[in-house]
Amino acid sequence: MTKKGILLVNLGTPDSTKVGDVRKYLREFLMDKRVIDIPFLNRWMLVNLIIAPLRAPKSAKEYRLLFDEKGSPLKYYGFEVRDKLREKLSDDFQVELAMRYQNPSIQEGLNSLRDCASIHIIPLFPQYASASTGSVQDKVMEIVKDWQIIPDIKFTSQFFEEELFLETIVDNAKKLMNETIYDHFIFSYHGIPERQIIKGSVDNYCQLGDCCSSITDKNRYCYRAQCFATTELLVKKLGIEKGSYSVTFQSRLGKTPWIQPYTDEALEELAKNGTKKVLAFSPAFISDCLETTIEVGEAYQEDFIEAGGEQWNLVPSLNAEDKWVECLAHIVTK
Repeated sequence: MTKKGILLVNLGTPDSTKVGDVRKYLREFLMDKRVIDIPFLNRWMLVNLIIAPLRAPKSAKEYRLLFDEKGSPLKYYGFEVRDKLREKLSDDFQVELAMRYQNPSIQEGLNSLRDCASIHIIPLFPQYASASTGSVQDKVMEIVKDWQIIPDIKFTSQFFEEELFLETIVDNAKKLMNETIYDHFIFSYHGIPERQIIKGSVDNYCQLGDCCSSITDKNRYCYRAQCFATTELLVKKLGIEKGSYSVTFQSRLGKTPWIQPYTDEALEELAKNGTKKVLAFSPAFISDCLETTIEVGEAYQEDFIEAGGEQWNLVPSLNAEDKWVECLAHIVTK
């Protein structure tokens, strides 16, 4: 029987913490026209002459803090999820893992699934954004357009409303909430430039304000609106009261406006206003990575305590939790 192919795709990670490997990763990542959406020549000069050369040594140091004896958590948890999903699904399915940038590549993953009757692409980003899910879709279509025979291809564009996805986060959060009474909860999502939200707006619906407070037909693919919706689903399950949580955005780059409010500014304001204990969530990420473990878990913790706070904890990522694997199996088979 011809199998159904499943390709799990995460963002990617350098092959090692060597400066050269980090620079290679940054160049591939930042040269993506959906990540830095400016004209090619301007992007090439910005990335290759300024960002990659200057940022690679600093980023390499940060990756050394993240990598352990098994390498990058994003990669080895990815393989663990792949293996668990293979065990959970029937023999009718063939499951592979790929990274949008670096290794294993999407090209390798698709080649492994080329004889399948169909291919289901699952970008491992809970909320849709052009720079993440859209980029994966773009790369897949770029590759398969040259195939003589193109099988049925399906994309999962977002899964932030999936019950098992939410329940896994809730389970991880409750373990910490049972140990500590927190004053405030921060839901920190990866930021993107405001212009990327506006460019994807239907009928100029997006104003980067109250229009993000609910999901409608016109903003169902708005990343910011999906982040707010994710938070509302989680706080309801956790019983967190209005006024005791914030939705913020991290990791901004450059001088152009990114979606707000910014996490670093919000945590300083909380500390100055007397907030002492904060529990942070990173619901845009499914695996430990630089942006969760190092940025939210360590750098923001230092900033919060320096600003007057006392305790800052990060809810662990989904990584290879069994319930998260069940969620993926449900996405595949539903």
